Amino acid sequence: MSKNLLIKKYFEEHSFIESSIASFNKFIEYELQKTIDEIGDIIPTILPADVQEFKIKLEKIWIEKPQITEADGSKRNIYPVEARLRKLTYAAPIFLEVSAYVDGIQRESFVSEIGRIPIMLKSKYCHLHKLSRDELVEHGEDAFDTGGYFIINGNERVIITVEDLLPNKVFYQKNLIGPSKNTAKIFSQRGAYSIPHVIEHMKDGIIYISFTKLKRVPIITIIKALGLTKDQEIMEQICDDKDYDDVYINLYNSAEIKTSEDAMEIIAKKIGLTQPREIKLEKTQDQLDHYLMPHLGITAKERKLKAYHMCKMIKKFLEITKDNKSITDKDHYKNKKLKLAGDLMSDLFRVNMRVLVNDILYNFQRLVKRGKFQSVKIIIRDKLLTSRIQSAVATGSWVGGRKGISQNIDRVNFLSTMSHLTRVVSLLSATQENFEAREIHSTHFGRLCPIETPEGTPIGLRKNLAMLAQVTQDELDESQIKKTIENLGVNLIK
Repeated sequence: MSKNLLIKKYFEEHSFIESSIASFNKFIEYELQKTIDEIGDIIPTILPADVQEFKIKLEKIWIEKPQITEADGSKRNIYPVEARLRKLTYAAPIFLEVSAYVDGIQRESFVSEIGRIPIMLKSKYCHLHKLSRDELVEHGEDAFDTGGYFIINGNERVIITVEDLLPNKVFYQKNLIGPSKNTAKIFSQRGAYSIPHVIEHMKDGIIYISFTKLKRVPIITIIKALGLTKDQEIMEQICDDKDYDDVYINLYNSAEIKTSEDAMEIIAKKIGLTQPREIKLEKTQDQLDHYLMPHLGITAKERKLKAYHMCKMIKKFLEITKDNKSITDKDHYKNKKLKLAGDLMSDLFRVNMRVLVNDILYNFQRLVKRGKFQSVKIIIRDKLLTSRIQSAVATGSWVGGRKGISQNIDRVNFLSTMSHLTRVVSLLSATQENFEAREIHSTHFGRLCPIETPEGTPIGLRKNLAMLAQVTQDELDESQIKKTIENLGVNLIK
């Protein structure tokens, strides 16, 4: 009896799809503004004749509740039932504060509607938010409907949760075939960018790293280019009190490199730079700052930090080979990240906002060349963002070439609808074997349903959240975490 009472109490306050709604709310409240801040100022290259400097600043962004513009131009609020019946999209207008600066002086400042964004039912920005059962019935809704989906052209579509490997974490694996005996992979993520790094421990003992344009560069060369040039210092960072032969092999292989400039020249040669020495070194430094583990930082002061981090990775490699330390378990749920509707919408908005910025630049420069430029107001096309976001949610073709991210909701019965709203899909190909990824793991307990998965090729790759599972949102502040770790007695590398 007490068990039933507890569950009843839980569902009075919570919903099956609470995590999806929280994720969408977070996207609207924080991610929209964060994306605008990331873009910064828009600076065109072609300017009007009498202007020295022109800047377009994007400032505050916000959305209102879903609206519809009728044929006569009048605007009014729209409820989901009308969107379903009239084959409309349940979307809200996005407003953005834009200002233009000519030679450092503000010339114009206005609020522009940059597009419309589909709104998740029952989220904070939906008209049904916090309505009582009687009020829901009054607006033509099912009082027991949980929401958590979108209405695009009258179709109810759900954005499926995607399961992916954790970014910024190193995954070590042993190889039975191929030239390398061990490999490590890390997807270094900073904002919108994710850069894959592959570190290989070859059979001759030398360790190589590959990322962006650099393919198989000895890792010691990169460490020396980052400013850790003394062999003894590298040795101390890797070995502690143990003695590994492979470290000597790697150090001997890069023994002729005495300064970080020498190392950078070797890297520049690998990239294929043929400019004068100063430009070559500058470009190589830029490459290392921005594309080598950007999650640690993209400025010169983080170079040493990156060098120490790579020494730590070499140490782990040698421990796996020599001391039989265990490799990373990819299927452990602590090594996974779930991308909910809000995260996926954030990716979509970020990419399409960049498209809009490029379109603004293009329209500005086209009008300047013709000598017809009057105002920034006329160069913002609101249809562009609207059509691109709506078409992605309507077809399921997402940024990054992923398909099937949004699907028509399964309305066969209430249970199949609930099942569809809590679905979790892995990005692995269903046609390949991937036995380990399909198997049930002990860490799924209480998080994923052990029974509900389809038969056939997608078995184990398409799963469902457990009924009482909740997905936490990333709300941790980096500076707070650093402070906590320092208080525990960890010394930060200066």
